[in-house]
Amino acid sequence: MKVLVVGGGGREHAIVWKLKQSPRVEQLYCAPGNAGIAQMAECLNIGAEDIEGLRAAALEKDIDLVVVGPEVPLSMGIVDAMNEKGIRVFGPNAKCAQLEGSKAFTKAFLARHGIPTAGYREFTDKEELLAAVGIYGYPMVIKADGLAAGKGVVIAETREDAVKAIEEMMGQRVFGNAADTVVVEEYLSGIEASMLCFVDHNTIVPMESAQDYKRIFDGDKGPNTGGMGTYSPSLIFDEELQERIRTEILEPTLSGFQKDGLDFQGVLFIGLMITDQGPKVIEFNNRFGDPETQSVLARLDSDLLDIFEAVVDNRLAQQEIRWGDRRAVTVVLASEGYPGRYPKGREITGLDRVDEDVVVFHAGTKMCDGKVVTAGGRVLCVTATGVTHDEARARAFANVERIHFDGAQYRKDIGLIRKH
Repeated sequence: MKVLVVGGGGREHAIVWKLKQSPRVEQLYCAPGNAGIAQMAECLNIGAEDIEGLRAAALEKDIDLVVVGPEVPLSMGIVDAMNEKGIRVFGPNAKCAQLEGSKAFTKAFLARHGIPTAGYREFTDKEELLAAVGIYGYPMVIKADGLAAGKGVVIAETREDAVKAIEEMMGQRVFGNAADTVVVEEYLSGIEASMLCFVDHNTIVPMESAQDYKRIFDGDKGPNTGGMGTYSPSLIFDEELQERIRTEILEPTLSGFQKDGLDFQGVLFIGLMITDQGPKVIEFNNRFGDPETQSVLARLDSDLLDIFEAVVDNRLAQQEIRWGDRRAVTVVLASEGYPGRYPKGREITGLDRVDEDVVVFHAGTKMCDGKVVTAGGRVLCVTATGVTHDEARARAFANVERIHFDGAQYRKDIGLIRKH
């Protein structure tokens, strides 16, 4: 089969890496890809949001399956555009993509179907929102409704912090029209966890659990990022918790999709907070999480192409999905200044010194004059596996320390269980 993966980050590198292991994949393309992906697939110089260009390439190269990585093309309707031309594609259509494209849409869905989540209100007027500062006390969770590259969430510790965030979102419009609507939520205390699920019209199948680290600095300090590291399986998941998630969240979600006419096919990423009252949904995303995917796919024993096809054909219930016993830890190396402004073009060295069975997924890299250089905020994701969690964690950090680029930053506490 000929497969085209859309995107150019660490998540897409992990998908390409796993698809490359399938004996059924004859030719692998990625658009636009990056310096790491180029070692595994033919990269096409087409942006992930160039829907027409991607569709034309899929037709020209007689692609059998398109796999969409990022959220923006999904919200733009890439699945619908591909289907119009009879191209098979893994990912949810534009109607379903509202679950990530609009936080207000998701909160209303959760409330309508009795799925546990934080209390919330939505606002379209800045003055009205300023008058409501502190309605749920502090910390105050303030979210841009639309897509903001994982950075549109502010947890304001004080009134001053909240007013500053509101002014940036609705006054200075730092996220553009993504903050035309702003959602304010009750702050949930607990341990954050992530659950990725394969979903078709009739079935929802959770993958192995993962835990991610959103804030830029150790100890969950500093601004939110797209994710600074993950590990899988989550150390907090036990059978009782998994059963509660299944009955209180997964089954009502699938039922809600069916009742609302949301013909979801693809990956549903569920951000969870494990509170004293039980698991609650923080967010839905419509695609593989990044960098959760890097840790989770490192533990998948089944052929990923088989799973993708089962989802597209609505026969997920018949597909066996096998997971290995090894643990995985992923540490992100980010550029100096991230998640704010950051430099590009800094040479990366030490990639040839990494252990053979440790995978370095490229997130923001490109080739320049024969050298691999930085080209994004999150630059590399170092994923190691081990028989035990501690072994995987130690190996990940040992290999991180062999890689260098000027200004590189990473969290030292990835893989340590958090108590709050």
